Amino acid sequence: MIDTHSEVTVRGTALPASSQLWVDHGVEPAHAVPTTPELAAQYLANALMHPVYENWNWQRLIKVYGALPHARRAKPRVCKLLLNAPAVVEYWQKGKLHVVAGPDAPDPASIVLAVLKSHKTRFRLVTAGMPAKTTQTSPNDSQVPFAFALRAWLQRTGRLYNPHEHTNTLGASDDYAALSAFLRERTSRSRHTWRAYTKELERLVTWCQEQNLGPLSDLTRQDLLKYKSRMQKMQSGNKPLEGDTPAQMRPMAEKSQARSLAVVASLYRYWHNTGYLQGNPAAGLTGGSRAQAGFAPTRMVSSELLARCDAFIERSLQTSPPLQTADANVWRRCAIWHLFRFSGARLAELAWNPSKALPRVESDKVGAVTLTVVGKGNKIRQIPLPTICSHVLLSYRLARGLPELPDTLEQIPLIHGEKAGYLGARGLYNEVKAVLLAVAREIEQGDPQSGTLLRTVSPHWLRHAYARTLVVDKRVPLPAAQALLGHASVQTTAAYAKTDLAHLREFVEAGFGNGASIEGVSNRGQATLTSLSRSG
Repeated sequence: MIDTHSEVTVRGTALPASSQLWVDHGVEPAHAVPTTPELAAQYLANALMHPVYENWNWQRLIKVYGALPHARRAKPRVCKLLLNAPAVVEYWQKGKLHVVAGPDAPDPASIVLAVLKSHKTRFRLVTAGMPAKTTQTSPNDSQVPFAFALRAWLQRTGRLYNPHEHTNTLGASDDYAALSAFLRERTSRSRHTWRAYTKELERLVTWCQEQNLGPLSDLTRQDLLKYKSRMQKMQSGNKPLEGDTPAQMRPMAEKSQARSLAVVASLYRYWHNTGYLQGNPAAGLTGGSRAQAGFAPTRMVSSELLARCDAFIERSLQTSPPLQTADANVWRRCAIWHLFRFSGARLAELAWNPSKALPRVESDKVGAVTLTVVGKGNKIRQIPLPTICSHVLLSYRLARGLPELPDTLEQIPLIHGEKAGYLGARGLYNEVKAVLLAVAREIEQGDPQSGTLLRTVSPHWLRHAYARTLVVDKRVPLPAAQALLGHASVQTTAAYAKTDLAHLREFVEAGFGNGASIEGVSNRGQATLTSLSRSG
């Protein structure tokens, strides 16, 4: 925490131009950030719960922490540098806390500006004197779900459009307005759902443009069946038809087809139910929830290959220098691997969510560590982590210059990045792939088949491995495994047991006994037949 009552002298000029200022939209009402680097650094430190730019000397350390032993425990790196320098500066940059001697410190204004820009969803630059706009946290807060060319194409109506205001309860006057209402209502709980729905609807609009059909409210049932037939012909292994465009020739998996048609059917059902359309041309277009009922996890990696990856991570930690001088990026890769390996979280769940300040790691009084993430449907889920994982995560914090245990109100991103201050989904994916490819190169000479398999593994395979360990190897009760994995249906969790024949065979053997008991049943059956033949 920053001591806001202490006098701190920093160099630098005001942050923005005199006509502009930064506004904090993370508080109610919105609050202007001070314009001087000194006050801005103090404000940000209290708002974000981590140091931003602080000057330290021996007098201030004793004033803040009361005694020199307490200061040494709280700021060991600062105290070490103060032995040879009159002043030391702590500053936050690219998700890490840096400690340097005073003359080597960067300009405080540049550090404060970088922190403000890295939290662009909370802090915004506005013109002085103008009212600040409130920040929307909806996944479609851009209010522009489609490109301009597609929007112009959508701003029309077709033959099924219902112009009567008494029955058109949606109140939309064209397809674009009706489509925007659909996305706001059906995808407001998840930005990932919004992105997926938008992608599938753009696919339909693009196909309509290629076929000179449309607008969407003009499509007939025959048009939608033609669209469905075209997607079926886009499956892998089918040759492109004459006249196909590059978009039409792209292979499409069967499950992807089912998802795309489900989005289209949901749109037309919504439009019809709200009275925007006089009929539903997509009725019966999909086959219901058969795809979900038939879920079977097939992307599996053996425990032996995962053990080799774990050994690779362990070797990289053994060769890493002490935490005081270690490269935080080395510990970052290890922390990311352990999170995917031992939490079963999805890639989107481990990506930083600025609006909710999640995911985060918390430790209780006995040292047990819990990971909190935002799952599908914006549902908060807590995942207990094993001791091996918690040790790496807490050591990673030390390598970043942070205290081992996070503060209760801390809002520091769990995984740091080099640009935005935190690592996004693409960066997390690349870090996991780097581990898999490194192990693949190690083993492909002696085991080319396993090396080739590792090159195809993605982070989601580790979630499948985590689920299989719970359900098959450790036989965790399905409701408990469902809660850990964040599955909406327990049938999805149970599917992991269905895919393991050896596991099912053990249940059969346990249920019907061993060979001796089976032989006993056979002997009793033979004796019964003999007695019946004698009585006959």
